[in-house]
Amino acid sequence: MPDQPITRATIESYLHDALPPEKAAAVEKAIRDRPALMALVAQVRSETDHGEHSIGAVWWRERLSCPTREQLSMYLEEILDDDHAAYVTGHVKLVGCHVCQATLDDLRHLRAEAAAPRSARRKRIVDSSAGILRDVTGR
Repeated sequence: MPDQPITRATIESYLHDALPPEKAAAVEKAIRDRPALMALVAQVRSETDHGEHSIGAVWWRERLSCPTREQLSMYLEEILDDDHAAYVTGHVKLVGCHVCQATLDDLRHLRAEAAAPRSARRKRIVDSSAGILRDVTGR
C-alpha cells in the first residue's frame, strides 16, 4: 500500500468492509501511523453517521447497483443475457462487492448440496437416525 495513496474513496471502502483483507490491513496500519488519515476516517464516519444524503451515499448504502439474489442465481446457471452477465462479472470481480460475492458463495454451496447424489443423502440421514430409531423401537 505504500506506493498507492490512500484516498477518501479507499477510506470509505475500508469503513464498509469492501477491501480485500490484505489491502484492508495495510489501510488500517496506515491509519494508525498517520494522524491525518485518522482525521479523515473520523470525518468520513461523521458524515456517514449523520446520514449523508448525496446520491453516491444513498446508492452505496442501499446497494442499488447490486443484482438480486435471483439474478445472481441466473448468473451461476449461465442463463443471463450477455449484457447482464457482463454487469454481474464486473460488479463482483472489478468492483469487488463483498455482499454479492457472499451471496454467490452461498448459492454455490446450495447448488453443490443439491447436486449430492440422492443415495448419499439418504444414507447420511439413515446413519444419523439409526440410533434414535433403535431406542424408540427397542431393537
